[in-house]
Amino acid sequence: MAENTTQFKVTYHTAGEDDAGQRLDNYLARVLKGVPRSMIYRILRRGEVRVNKGRVSPSYKLQAGDEIRVPPVRVSTGPVTIPSSNLQLVQDLKERILFENEMLLVVDKPAGLAAHGGSGIEFGLIEAMRALYPNERFLELAHRLDRETSGALIICKRRSALRNLHEQFRNRVVKKRYLTLVPGKWDRRVNLINAPLVRNELRSGERMVEVNFKEGAPSSTGFDLVESFGETATLMAAMPHTGRTHQIRVHCAYVKHPVGGDDKYGDKEFNAWLKSLGMHRMFLHAYRVSFIDPVSARQVKVEAPLPEELEQILVRLRDLKSE
Repeated sequence: MAENTTQFKVTYHTAGEDDAGQRLDNYLARVLKGVPRSMIYRILRRGEVRVNKGRVSPSYKLQAGDEIRVPPVRVSTGPVTIPSSNLQLVQDLKERILFENEMLLVVDKPAGLAAHGGSGIEFGLIEAMRALYPNERFLELAHRLDRETSGALIICKRRSALRNLHEQFRNRVVKKRYLTLVPGKWDRRVNLINAPLVRNELRSGERMVEVNFKEGAPSSTGFDLVESFGETATLMAAMPHTGRTHQIRVHCAYVKHPVGGDDKYGDKEFNAWLKSLGMHRMFLHAYRVSFIDPVSARQVKVEAPLPEELEQILVRLRDLKSE
């Protein structure tokens, strides 16, 4: 059982060169070891954390020399305590590691597991990986996947690897390929969607993203047709060229082919039909990720096999098509 102590005083931290480029929420999760993500987001929302005496968002990227004010919080000083309900999950993740070296690893994230805790979720993939690697002083997500999305996710073991991967993302060196099932017959001529996106947060804290050509951030996704099931559905490959929240899901919905099983942007009738076929999740899977390995300086391609549940839906659709 971890022991708890309380930090009674406001403390001030100065971001160093190794901290430059890191999101504020991730920095706080590292500095305040043992503090639940929900508490970190709470003190951020309340404005109790200040950077250079001003309020900033959780996604603020630190710069060397930034002064960070951290309020008094309760900190767990003992070892990481894994909720009993997540013990099996942590063990299962061992079998889902697709690639690993001394600088990073790629894990096949299961659908339904958040990339990190927060917003009412105490235990996500990164917390599970830190429990799985208790001797690693540094483990951070290089990017994110929606909770409902499965597939290849890069985790860095070193700060230098994280900076390297972030630079690769900025320069569009990292390539990601997703597989998604959408309703209807996709027009082969639609192979690129350029539609700027804007993110809104509802009072409930739920995030909604929409196309907005006046205020949205530039967003681009490439598409390849993988398999057609007539007028019923189409299996598509999606390659995001930018990394906006819910980008693939919103772009698919924008062209009237929403991701199957998507409760937020999807087609209720299509979702109900897929559920009748045995699908109980969103059909969006990060099938492949490629990047330059910081260790070997060579391109690495890592593939996460399509989950059995999704494979079975495709088998069922092929059977229906041949009837």
